[in-house]
Formats: sequence, C-alpha cells, structure tokens
Amino acid sequence: MRNTIKISAIALTVGALALGATACGPDSGGKDGALVVAATPVPHAEILNYVKDHLADKAGLKLEVREFTDYVTPNTATEDGSVDANFFQHQAYLDDFNKKKGTHLVPAVTVHLEPLGLYSHNAKSPKDIEKGATIGIPNDTSNEARALKLLEDNKLITLKSDAGNEATPADIAENPKGLKFKELEAAMLPRSLDDVDAAVINGNYAIEADLKPGKDALALESPKDNPYGNILVVKQGHEKDPQVKKLVKLLTSPEVKKFIEEKYDGAVIPSF
Repeated sequence: MRNTIKISAIALTVGALALGATACGPDSGGKDGALVVAATPVPHAEILNYVKDHLADKAGLKLEVREFTDYVTPNTATEDGSVDANFFQHQAYLDDFNKKKGTHLVPAVTVHLEPLGLYSHNAKSPKDIEKGATIGIPNDTSNEARALKLLEDNKLITLKSDAGNEATPADIAENPKGLKFKELEAAMLPRSLDDVDAAVINGNYAIEADLKPGKDALALESPKDNPYGNILVVKQGHEKDPQVKKLVKLLTSPEVKKFIEEKYDGAVIPSF
C-alpha cells in the first residue's frame, strides 16, 4: 500500500469528522501541522505522494495524503475542515456540488486532464455498438453531460441544441440505435462492463480497473480546449495560505509534469 491512510467510503463519513480536531485548516493541519489533502487513489493520490516523497521536504511542506473512494466525502470534509484541501474533481463537478450542497469550495490550481473514455468488452469501435445496446454512464450531473457529449462526438446520439453542462438522457434529440442508458455512480462503471454493452468511464476509475485508456478505449475525449481539467480545491479564503501556495507550486512543477507523462502514458495529461 502507498503511504496514505486507506479509508472506505463508509468509514470516512464518520472518520473524517473524528479527525476534525487535528485537521482544522491549513494552519493547524494534520499530524505535526501537515497540510491534509483528500484524494481519490489513482492518479490523484499517486501524484500527491510523488510530491510528498520527492519534492515536499525541500520546499518546506509537510504533506499528508488521505485516500477517499467516492466523489462526495472529499468535498464535505474540505468544507467542514476535516481536511485542508482535496484533489479529485473538475470545475464543472465542483460548481454543481457547491450549488446543490451549499458549500464554499474554490479551485487553487488546475493540474491534469483524465480523458473520459468509452469502453466495451464486446465492441471494437463506437460504430460496432449494436442497436438497443445498454450504455453505462456516470450519474453525477457534470460527468453525465460530459459522457453524453462524448457519445454525440462519436455519432451515437445527437443532443438537443440547448443541452448544456447538465444534460441527461432526456436531452437526447436523436438516438438512431435506440440505445438505453444505465446511470451509475462513477466508481461502479468499470465493474459494470460485464453487465452493459459499453460504458463511459472516468479516467481515474479506468486506470484503477487496469484499463489502458490509450489502448482499450473505443473513444477518448480530446484534450484540446477541454474544460474538465482536474483541480486542487480548498475552502474559500484559503487559496493564499502559505502551505497551499507551496503545494500549488509543486503540483505544477517540471518534475510533476515529467512524472505524469512517464507514469500514465497519455491516460493522464498535464494541464499546465
């Protein structure tokens, strides 16, 4: 296991609150005053652990990484001060979360893009997907719209002209193959491939499932002008805290860029 605290999604709901006394903000942090950052395991925690193991000491940053396996608890923990920051999401997801949950979270820096991909155990290309096929898609607002846009870009569906960043299957104008959609939590989608004909999977969950986006995906998002770069997030008012600024600088360093390019071979793309 990596040098992180591996916590299940269920345990975290309670555990994050219990840890609050030792992680109240960037100035009081975790053990020995460390900056505590919540992250999904791959690639976010891996990138943070690279920073922790190779760059943080020299920069005078104490960094503690806590792994979460869902997309909700890291934000609620950042909002209530159980952790100081999180690293797992893009801006559209953050905007939707703030709107629905009343949280006050803001981006500190954009680090990388994980191209969303279409995967299948049966089809070899998007055009091979058969009529009436069932497609798994993420059930959170921003990633669902993003998944539908990927399907549209690959000529499987056509969305209504006014479908935006909150598009759902109800916003499909044309569905020539009569595709059906199964909305699932993003983390469940890799495991759904045995039960659906294809699935649109977030890059981090694809990597965790030993899928190789550059090789295994039937289609991938283009990185050009892509608004879905993954961001380091803090509670509003903490963007300029000294430890946060140190981490921002390290996450956008040449060393981290090289690490991402060499380790993920195109499955994760630096955005700086």
